[in-house]
Amino acid sequence: MSISIPDLVAVRARRPEAIAEAAARRARRPLVGDSGRLMIVAADHPARGALGVGGDRLAMANRADLLHRLCLALSRPGVDGVLASADVLEDLLLLGALENKVVMGSMNRGGLAGAAFEMDDRFTGYRAEDIERFGLDAGKLLLRIDYEDPGSLRTLESAARAVDAMAARRLPVFVEPFLSRRVDGGVRNDLGAEAVTRSLAIASGLGGTSAYTWLKLPVTEDPDDMEGVLATSTLPVVLLGGDVGPDQDAAYERWRKALRLPTVQGLVVGRSLLYPASGSVEAAVDTAVGLL
Repeated sequence: MSISIPDLVAVRARRPEAIAEAAARRARRPLVGDSGRLMIVAADHPARGALGVGGDRLAMANRADLLHRLCLALSRPGVDGVLASADVLEDLLLLGALENKVVMGSMNRGGLAGAAFEMDDRFTGYRAEDIERFGLDAGKLLLRIDYEDPGSLRTLESAARAVDAMAARRLPVFVEPFLSRRVDGGVRNDLGAEAVTRSLAIASGLGGTSAYTWLKLPVTEDPDDMEGVLATSTLPVVLLGGDVGPDQDAAYERWRKALRLPTVQGLVVGRSLLYPASGSVEAAVDTAVGLL
């Protein structure tokens, strides 16, 4: 698909109502299709100032390149949809790339990467009413909890009210929980089995109902621990990808093992598919789809 930035800018400047019109006429589909699995490509990182991939600190800063990679990924067989912030999803809407796709809106992007307030994951993106108004299929929220930071209680409460607001509209919400802590001025997520288990248990109990809640979880440091971790809840789970690593084959194998577990319903992966070490978005996406 050809990406014309001048055309997108012209529509935004002269006919901003075209975005709502495109959303209203978009062909929709069920969240989970005939395969019973979900393959979602994630691109909500820029809205949190997280533009780096591998050693390139601004890899995701080129919007034309990002949109090209997203359109390539969305065109591959077995890819169900995309997770992104409003600006990215609206570009994709105007390009006609979201027909019959699952569209997930990213809700809280306030904890900017590297900021002193990074752990303050406020809801600066989609609200539940926005997701309903634009006819999106689901929302996603980040839930990082630091036991040593009293501000984490505010994050928990905000996340719980977002779960309530989504459930009131019968809209699925994907909660991405971590136990996190500050190390050498940065935020580090604990991927040990006990920490992931605790974060899963906390996220499962948010809000007045869990009927519309899904969990978006990392694979633990030792993939063999995942069976015990996922025994903590009956909520449906998708696995997240993370940054591009030096051994992508090892990441694929970790996903393959976890995908055999009964609560795991699919993958939500971003940078490692959009900016693969191999250079081929198509090959990376096809390999991930093959795991399902």
